[in-house]
Amino acid sequence: MPNFYLDIETTGLDPKTSKIVTIQYQELERNTGRANGKLVILKEWKSSEKGIVKKFVEESGVRAAYPFAFIPVGYNLGFEHNFLKAKAEKYKLQALDILSRPFIDLRSIGILMNNGEFKGSGLDKISNKPSNGSKIPEWYENEEYDKIVDYIEREAEAFIELNAKLYQELPKLREKLL
Repeated sequence: MPNFYLDIETTGLDPKTSKIVTIQYQELERNTGRANGKLVILKEWKSSEKGIVKKFVEESGVRAAYPFAFIPVGYNLGFEHNFLKAKAEKYKLQALDILSRPFIDLRSIGILMNNGEFKGSGLDKISNKPSNGSKIPEWYENEEYDKIVDYIEREAEAFIELNAKLYQELPKLREKLL
């Protein structure tokens, strides 16, 4: 039952009008939340949006018959879900619904860490992630793909660091609460 860090970068917030420019995923150790494999970055500029969505579906195991073959772990997975579902429909690929199977979304923990407030609970506010993704569309438009890749690598590192800390600290909290 492998867990996988999952994230995408896009040119905007609307799945109908914005483009997925990258899909990235990385296997995580199930009991520690640490990286257990290489970060895979599927790049639209090397293929096409349809190409990276199709490759993700074919190579990740996200559509495997066994629902625990690919367990997405991310931050605000509803965003990825909405985009991936819309793009699978657009390109007439097999339906893709990452939230109908097992998943782990750390967004709720981020909100609780922010005193129950949604505003100010972004991953960049509760981890070592250096910034939000607001520059991605500009970098994409200017073909500054190296900046996008650097951002993705730093974001993945920050997420996995936070995830591993939560795996370490939350069981201690559980003991305190019981």
